[in-house]
Amino acid sequence: MADPAGRARSVRDLMHTRVVSTSPDDAVANAAAAMVRQKVGSALIMQGRFLAGILTERDVLRAAASGSDLTTTPVSAWMTKDPESAPDDMTVEDAAQLMLLHGFRHLPVVVGREVKGVVSLRDLFAARISRPAPRS
Repeated sequence: MADPAGRARSVRDLMHTRVVSTSPDDAVANAAAAMVRQKVGSALIMQGRFLAGILTERDVLRAAASGSDLTTTPVSAWMTKDPESAPDDMTVEDAAQLMLLHGFRHLPVVVGREVKGVVSLRDLFAARISRPAPRS
């Protein structure tokens, strides 16, 4: 729910539910291509119904710089295992603090053990910027 000023109060208000998900054995190149197609900066790595890891743009860049063949290298070689996650009622401020403290830009939103979406640092930052209404 948004506060009276119209700003989001929790990650539920900001999270993207359109997420890229893949398995730990999928090739980095396939995951990266899916991220590009969906215009997102991360892919959630699922082991069955459970979140096993996250692969981000930075991870793909590091993998590419390593000289690895990204068409055969599995995402499990480059993903962050057991990533931090947030409940959907986590405040925007707490999510931003967690992400800044740990140095990551994508935070899976999980309720129980079910992935509900992803919130990015960009989403959190954009929610804090007040924009004047366009003039007619």
